[in-house]
Amino acid sequence: MSSVLSGARDVTNPLRQLTIDQLRQRTSLKWREYPADVLPLWVAEMDVPLAEPVARAIADAVARGDTGYPAGTAYPEALARFARRRWGWDGLAVERAALVPDVMHGVVEALRLVTEPGDAVVVNSPVYPPFYSHVAHADRRIVEAPLGADLRIDLATLDDTFRRARAGGRAVAYLLCNPHNPTGVVHTVDELTAVASLAERHGVRVVADEIHAPVVDAGARFVPYLAVPGAENGLSLMSASKGWNLPGLRGGLLVAGPAAADDLARVPYDVSVSTSHLGVIAHTAAFRDGGDWLDGLVAGLADNRRLLAALLAEHLPAVRYRPGAATCLAWLDCRALDLGEDPAAVFLRKGRVALNSGSDFGTGGAGHVRLNLATAPELITEAVRRMAAAVA
Repeated sequence: MSSVLSGARDVTNPLRQLTIDQLRQRTSLKWREYPADVLPLWVAEMDVPLAEPVARAIADAVARGDTGYPAGTAYPEALARFARRRWGWDGLAVERAALVPDVMHGVVEALRLVTEPGDAVVVNSPVYPPFYSHVAHADRRIVEAPLGADLRIDLATLDDTFRRARAGGRAVAYLLCNPHNPTGVVHTVDELTAVASLAERHGVRVVADEIHAPVVDAGARFVPYLAVPGAENGLSLMSASKGWNLPGLRGGLLVAGPAAADDLARVPYDVSVSTSHLGVIAHTAAFRDGGDWLDGLVAGLADNRRLLAALLAEHLPAVRYRPGAATCLAWLDCRALDLGEDPAAVFLRKGRVALNSGSDFGTGGAGHVRLNLATAPELITEAVRRMAAAVA
C-alpha cells in the first residue's frame, strides 16, 4: 500500500500532498473504522492537510488559551463577504444569522421552529442519510419526494408531495439539500425559484442544508436558496466544514430570510453558546482567508471526477456515473452488476474498498454506492482496480 502514492506532490492541489503512510496515522473515523488493508473512500472526510490560514488561527487561539465560549459576529461577517465574492449574493444579514453546533443540529433546531412533533418533513431521495435519523429523533416524520431519472428535483413530484403532506392541515417543512448529497447536483436558479413558488402555494416552510456550497466547480454556479424570489421565509444552514475538512472543528450558521427573522429569534441561547469556540475560529478563518486553498481543492476534485469517469469506462463499464458539479462525492449506479441491493458490501468483502451503501440514502438508493473523491488520484485508481477485480 505504501507504494500507491508514488506520484509527485502538487503544492496547489491539497489532494496530492499526503502519503498513504501519513493518512494511516490519522485517528479520525475515516481511517480507523476499517482494517489497514481497506481503502476508505466512504465518509465525507477529505485526505488533505489543514489549510494554512485555518491552522494558524487555531494555533494562535490555543497559544492565547482562547478556548472559552463563542462570542461576536466574526463568523457570519466572514461568510457574508465570502458569499458576496463567490456567489454574488448580498443577502446574508449578520443580524439574521445564529451560531449552531453544526449543520445537522441546526437543521433540527430549524425544524423545531417551523413544525411540531408529528409534522411532515419532505426530502428528495436518495439523500444524505442523517436527514432520516435526525428528523426521526426530532419526532417528525419523513415524506419522500424522489428525484427524477436525471437525478434532479422532480417538480411535479414535489408539487404532489407537498399537496398530500398538507392534506391533513398540519405544518410541513421541506428539507432541501443544496447542492445535493449524494449526487453532486447543483440546483439552478430556475429550479430553486420554482421550489419557492411551490412552497408558498402549499404553505410549506423550506429549510436548506447548504453545507456543500463552497465545493462547487469553477464552471458551475451555486445559488443560495435565500437568494431566489419567494424564499424570504426560508431558513438556511451553512458551514465551512465540507469546504475545508473541518468536521472535527464543528460550527455552523443558521441563516434566516427577511420574513423568518422572528423565527430565528426563538433559537434557544443554549444552542448558540454550545457551538465550539475553536470551531467558530476555524470556520471564520476558512471563509475569510481560505479562498486560494479552496480553489486548489475544487480544481483537484474536478480532475478526480474526470479520472473516475475514465477509470469506470475502462474497468467497470456497467457502472453508471453522472459526474456532478459539486461536493466531493460520486454516486455510482451498480445495478447492472447484479450485486444485489448493497454492492458496497461486496466491494468491501471482496475488494477491500469501503464505500457508502446506497440503501442508506432512502428510496432510489438500492444498488448504488457513494464514493468519496476527496483523496489522491492514485487511491481512486487503486480503488477502481480493486472494485473491478471484486466482480471479475
